[in-house]
Amino acid sequence: MKARLLLGHLRLSYLFLTLAAASTLFAQQDAGFQLTVMHTNDTRANHLPDAEGVGGAARQAAVVREIRQEADNTLLLDAGGRFTGTLFHRVYAGQDNAQVMNALGYDAMTVGNPEFDNGDVILAQFIDALNFPVLAANIDASRSDSLAGRFLPSTVLDVDGTPVGIIGITTDTTPRFSSPGRDLIFAGNYATILQEEADALADAGVGVVIVLSYLGYDADVEIAPTLTGVDLIVGGNTRTLLSNTAPDAMSAYPTVMEAADGAPLLIVQSGGGARGELRYMGRIDLAFDDAGVLTEWQGDTILLSADIMPDPDVEALVADLNAQVEVERRRVIRSTGGAPVEVIGSYTVDDCRIYECALGNLVADALRWRTGADIALMNGGGMRGGLAEGVLERGDVLEFLPFTNRLTTFDLRGEDLILALENGVSRVNDTSGTGRFPQVSGMRYTYDLSLPVRSRIVSAEVLGQDGETYTSVDPEAVYTLVTNDFMRKGGDGYQVFADRGIDPADTVVFFDDVFIEYAREHSPLQPVVEGRIIVLNAP
Repeated sequence: MKARLLLGHLRLSYLFLTLAAASTLFAQQDAGFQLTVMHTNDTRANHLPDAEGVGGAARQAAVVREIRQEADNTLLLDAGGRFTGTLFHRVYAGQDNAQVMNALGYDAMTVGNPEFDNGDVILAQFIDALNFPVLAANIDASRSDSLAGRFLPSTVLDVDGTPVGIIGITTDTTPRFSSPGRDLIFAGNYATILQEEADALADAGVGVVIVLSYLGYDADVEIAPTLTGVDLIVGGNTRTLLSNTAPDAMSAYPTVMEAADGAPLLIVQSGGGARGELRYMGRIDLAFDDAGVLTEWQGDTILLSADIMPDPDVEALVADLNAQVEVERRRVIRSTGGAPVEVIGSYTVDDCRIYECALGNLVADALRWRTGADIALMNGGGMRGGLAEGVLERGDVLEFLPFTNRLTTFDLRGEDLILALENGVSRVNDTSGTGRFPQVSGMRYTYDLSLPVRSRIVSAEVLGQDGETYTSVDPEAVYTLVTNDFMRKGGDGYQVFADRGIDPADTVVFFDDVFIEYAREHSPLQPVVEGRIIVLNAP
C-alpha cells in the first residue's frame, strides 16, 4: 500500500519530498528538535472523494498514517471551516466531522465562521464530541450558556518531551457572516491578542509556537511581521492554495516572512477548493536549534490523488455515515399531484453575486409566496452550486440551499430599504461580486457601478397589488419584507435590518422546506431572468 501511495504522489508531483526521503531531511542536525505538521482548512463537511476520485477523508487518513510512520514527531491540525457545505452536515449537524476528525487523530483546531452557522448549541455539541481542544483566543464566551468554557485561547502539546504551543484565532466578522449567539464577543485586535498568548507561552517555557488562524491569507501576511515568538501560522478562511508544484497555486509553499525579532515565520494554507472540497492537505517539516529557533524547513501541499489507496477504517466510517446521507439525497420531491417535480433546464449561481439570476428569482419568489410579504430579499451567497435539469431530489435542494437559514419577516421603511440595497451592491467591483448581493422578488432596482459605494442605487420600485405595475419606493412608506434570519440579524452587512426592522418575526421554518413546498406547487420549475435587477457600467 505504501508503494502505491508513493507512486500517486510522485506521478502527480504534489509531494515536495517523498515519504522515504522526508525522514532524513534534517539528518545533518546534530541537536535540536524536528517537527512535522500536517494541516487542513475549509474542508466544509467534504468527506467523500470528488467526481474524479480525488480527495476525501479516507485518502487523507492514509497519507496521515504514512507520515506518522516515518516521522518521529508529528501534529495534525485544522484551521477551521469544517461545517456547512454538504449533506453530511445537514444530516449530522457536525457529528460527522467529530467522528471523522477523531478517527484521523487531530491534535487541535480553531473555529471559523462556518462553525457558527447552526448556532451555539450545535457547535457546543460538536466540541463536546471531540478528543482534542478547540482554540480561539479572541472569542469571549464567558457569558454564553452553551459555549462558556469550551474554547481555550491556546494549549500546550507534549511532543516527545518538547512543549509545543498552539494558539487559535478567528475572524471578528463572524457575527456578520454566521449566526453566533449575542453573548459571544469577537475581538478584532488580532496582533495584540496573539502576541499576549505567545508571550505567556514563552514565559511558561514553550519555545515552539504555532498559530491556527481563520483570519485569511492576507491578514496572516499583514500580522506576521508584528509578532515575536511565533514560528508557524496555519491559515484558513480564504481557501488559499500555496504550493510549489500545483499549477493553480496562488503562491509558493510556505510563505516565508520575517517576524518582528528577525526570526523566520512561515505561513501555510492548503486550499479548500471552490466549495471547500478536501482535495489537499499540507505538510511542513520544521527543524529548530537548541534555543527553539526555526532553522530549516521543507514541505508542500499534498494532492489526495485517486492513486492513493484509502484507509480502510476511515473509508468504512465515511461509508456508514453516507448511507443515511444517500437516503436523504435520493428522496424525490413530488408535486401536489403526485408526479415528480421537474426542473426544466440547468442553472448555476455563477451570476448571482453581481446580476439578477434565475435561481435568485426562484428562491425570492418562493419566500414571498410563502409569506405574502411585499418584498423578498435573498443574499446571493446563500445559494450554492445550482440545480440540474431533471427530477428534483431532496439532496439537490439541500446542496443548493446548504445553510440552515430560517424564514423571518419584518416591516421596514422605504428609506431603510434603499440603505439595505446600497449595502447589497457595495462590495461589487470590476472583477467580482459578493455574497451579500440581493436577489429580489416584489420589486426591481437599478444600480450603477461607476458611482461611489453607498450611492449606487439609481432607482428602486415596488410591485403593485395587481402584480404588473411598479411604483418608486416611498421613503416614508412601510413595507413588509421576508428574508432569512441571518440577514435579518445583520449578517452580510445588513445591519439596517437588525437596527431598524419593525416587529420582526423569526420563525422556525427552514428555507429548504419553503423551497420544496413552492416546487411542489409550481412544478415544473423553469425560472427566468426578467429585468428585476439592472446593472449600469457592468464588468
